[in-house]
Amino acid sequence: QVQLVESGGGLVEPGGSLRVSCAASGSRFSTYTMGWYRQAPGKTRELVARITSGGTTYYTGSVKGRFTISRDNAKNTVYLQMNSLKPEDTAVYYCNAPDSSGGSYWNWGQGTQVTVSS
Repeated sequence: QVQLVESGGGLVEPGGSLRVSCAASGSRFSTYTMGWYRQAPGKTRELVARITSGGTTYYTGSVKGRFTISRDNAKNTVYLQMNSLKPEDTAVYYCNAPDSSGGSYWNWGQGTQVTVSS
């Protein structure tokens, strides 16, 4: 079972930037599409960005143009660069490998808290 460890969250003012990281154990990381999810208080977890093994990216509408997902297969790590942050981006951010049925392949990590507030 792959273990996921997210890091890099924090408190940032509106309009600011933050980069979160996710390190994955296991030797098959490079073959999986990876995704970043977030869960705000009282809301369900949503997929906000994903990147295929070949580097093709997808973003949900609310973050398109502001967030950038990338990966370093040599380090088994996926990143999410977040710019022009808004208060509504406040959430716990998680990574995982999305499957074709809307679920995910691995157990969830602890996530990393991102708070956007002045």
